[in-house]
Amino acid sequence: MPRAVYVLAVGIFAMVTSEFAVAGLMPQMAGGLGVSISQIGYLITAFAVAMAFGGPFLTVALLRARQKTALMVLFAVFLAGNVLAATATDYPVILVARVVTGIASQAFFGVALTLCVQLTRPEVRGRAIAAAMNGLMLGTLLGLPLATFVGEHLGWRAAFWAVSVLTVIAAACTLVGVPRPERAEAGRDFRAELAAFRNPRLWLALSTSTFVIGATFAAFSYFNPILTEVTGFADGTVPLLLVAYGAATVVGNHVVGRLADRHTVPVLWYGLLLNAVFLAGFALVADLAVPAVACLLGVGLVGVTMNPAMVTRVQRTGNARPLVNTVHSSFITLGVIIGSAVGGLAIDTWGLRAPLWLGAALALAGLGTLVPELRHRAAPAPAAPDGPGAPAAASDDPGAPAPASDGPGAPAPEARAVSASQPAE
Repeated sequence: MPRAVYVLAVGIFAMVTSEFAVAGLMPQMAGGLGVSISQIGYLITAFAVAMAFGGPFLTVALLRARQKTALMVLFAVFLAGNVLAATATDYPVILVARVVTGIASQAFFGVALTLCVQLTRPEVRGRAIAAAMNGLMLGTLLGLPLATFVGEHLGWRAAFWAVSVLTVIAAACTLVGVPRPERAEAGRDFRAELAAFRNPRLWLALSTSTFVIGATFAAFSYFNPILTEVTGFADGTVPLLLVAYGAATVVGNHVVGRLADRHTVPVLWYGLLLNAVFLAGFALVADLAVPAVACLLGVGLVGVTMNPAMVTRVQRTGNARPLVNTVHSSFITLGVIIGSAVGGLAIDTWGLRAPLWLGAALALAGLGTLVPELRHRAAPAPAAPDGPGAPAAASDDPGAPAPASDGPGAPAPEARAVSASQPAE
């Protein structure tokens, strides 16, 4: 695996740590800015909305830049947003800061995943995406607790200064450790990028990702009150359980990364099915400590860890360029917004187990979006002409190796698809 992939993970870790920081610093920020806890909560919503709807526009603005150059610009914008947050004197200023960092974060995900694809061989791209996305998993596991620790001991502003320092370190590592790709990526225009979105199968793949993440975040957003008020754990125990959940996401991400290249759709199918089972099981046994924790860890193993398979499917259906990757990230963020918002409304009506049932329902809806893909894969291939020299039938599986008739040096099908959408210099 190229070293550059792990360097990109450091950048993603910085972005995710900033995203989650507010969640762990609500009381301190509310007191320091003289606002309510609910107003601080709106900062989380503002960040997510900025990611979902602002990120693609910033990506479009950077379409003609090389990917490495675009990353450095995004680091600069993200750093400016975090410095603005650290020095904010009132609520409107920090609200603007969170919008700026949200937009830059989303665009960074799209560009980083594109560069990750360019720097790796086709047959290991799922593993490479998983390695880069470990930045997301480690942000859940370590970023939030670290930001909370710094904020509690040094003040909430220090947490944003710490993220700023981490951003500078990540940018320096990227500048030194990430090479320029061999293929030039400049010169693409907006219309060329939009062409991929004419494919209805791409929209189906994007909707699957929304349901995968929506199902998980409907539950994850409310793990703390569920574990304390329903399961009965002490407040001090919940952070340890969330660390265990984060560790499960790291393990699951590694496994999915290994399988995503050759078994993309089956991984998503079984992942969604298991997630529905774990979420429904959690809802049923939430008042029993041991079964509840087992279901919690199960959600960690098969929830957000579907990211490598989700990204692989979207890139094969559309392309591996920044706009498709950024729009995909927006659909993922939309899942976060839907899951957390609707989960909160469900609690008001049906109680704390409701988000778990909602998550299970969203996972089942995600399975529905995979049915057309499974039917397409199961459809019989057209009959090949008889006789010597006839071409071999193409496989419906986008992860299958190239037919033998292509010759030992021919690229795999997905390599041809990506190179077709990314002209060489």
